[in-house]
Amino acid sequence: MAEANGGGRTRPRGFYVRMRLLNAKHGRQTEKNKVLCYRFLKWVLWLSLSSYFLSSFFITHNPKSHKSAISFAKTTLSRHKTTVASRVLFESLNTTLLQQPRSHQGLLKNLKVYVYDLASKYNNDWLSNERCSNHLFASEVAIHRALLNSEVRTLDPWEADFFFVPVYVSCNFSTVNGFPAIGHARSLLSSAVDLISSSHPFWNRSRGSDHVFVASHDFGACFHTLEDEAVADGIPQFLKNSVILQTFGVKHKHPCQEAENVVIPPYVSPEVVQSTLEKYPASGRRDIFAFFRGKMEVHPKNVSGRFYSKRVRTVIWQKFGGDRRFYLKRHRFAGYQSEIARSVFCLCPLGWAPWSPRLVEAVVLGCVPVIIADGIRLPFPTAVRWPEISLTVAERDVGKLRQILEHVASTNLSTLQRNLRHPSTRRALLFHGRMQKGDATWHLLDALSHKLNRSRGRSRLRNESIFDT
Repeated sequence: MAEANGGGRTRPRGFYVRMRLLNAKHGRQTEKNKVLCYRFLKWVLWLSLSSYFLSSFFITHNPKSHKSAISFAKTTLSRHKTTVASRVLFESLNTTLLQQPRSHQGLLKNLKVYVYDLASKYNNDWLSNERCSNHLFASEVAIHRALLNSEVRTLDPWEADFFFVPVYVSCNFSTVNGFPAIGHARSLLSSAVDLISSSHPFWNRSRGSDHVFVASHDFGACFHTLEDEAVADGIPQFLKNSVILQTFGVKHKHPCQEAENVVIPPYVSPEVVQSTLEKYPASGRRDIFAFFRGKMEVHPKNVSGRFYSKRVRTVIWQKFGGDRRFYLKRHRFAGYQSEIARSVFCLCPLGWAPWSPRLVEAVVLGCVPVIIADGIRLPFPTAVRWPEISLTVAERDVGKLRQILEHVASTNLSTLQRNLRHPSTRRALLFHGRMQKGDATWHLLDALSHKLNRSRGRSRLRNESIFDT
């Protein structure tokens, strides 16, 4: 049966049915081809990725080719920036695939440190006095312990980037006043250098440029409490080519920082800090406006033409000793950290040297440090944003402290306190027996990783890789 068209022509209904069937069949065939193509591409991609990861696994876990693979990777990274992205992608994917815990190594440029195993007279014998491992100069002990337990430590000195020389020179406590006596430091260190230079080739190979020492004393590797004496003696000649980890640092030229150096924080026990915070949380009530406990001479003595603290502490005592908003104490108190935890502002004036452990104690206990030490160079400035957590008052303006502190208290105090409470800030200033990512040992190693141009071991690997290509 036919249907009339507009022009009078007619077509059988079967024609339209056949056309629709043909179109449907053609569409199904096209769709089927698409599905097959998609499956084919998916299988190719899966096989490619599987082959890539499998071969990567065998390469990175083959002990025979491990060293050459590392050497090639290091050379490629230094010569081709595009390889950095691909290697990062590879390491990230490979780690995820194998579900291995991520180490600190990738963040420290695969740094390798060899720790000399010296006779106990250079280090462990001093630990018979318990103070050796917990006083303000004890970073020399803490760093040694952390490196021994660290992933960056290598037992193969030939693959080391740096060599750590563990000599404790600040544990010889005076029988007169109990303070560390460091008159023996130069001879003890010189003896250690003679030993390692005669029994190992690495010191002579680099003239000590890739060797690392700790000098956590008033004026660093000058090894003297008084600045005039320290400057006169200077850094021992045998240390001037090495890297010094030191608590002393100033922004201007100074004879006691003429060697390559990294400014580190003074030692404060993380266990004692944790104990204090459990009793006095950093976010708790603070009923002391401005706090300082320490040596403040009423009549400062002229010692070799200098006055202790450049008279700054004397001015603080004279000007604010009777001010009820200032909690100032001149005598020692074993539980003084509890006073810091109760304080809003903690004064950190210079002593003989510009640095002080009060700076670290204030930060980790949530008290805003008030730094009164012109030109001081602070530890780890890229990790600890000092301008955002502290106040700096010029020594000449110490008499205006009350006005300065009251102004801050009425403006941006809450911002400073909020910044202080950030866990990474506290972590960066504390040393732990086992290194933690972001702690003081981690940051000093990060600083060393930016000085790899001093490493003869890294230079040797680089040269060997260039010749191999």
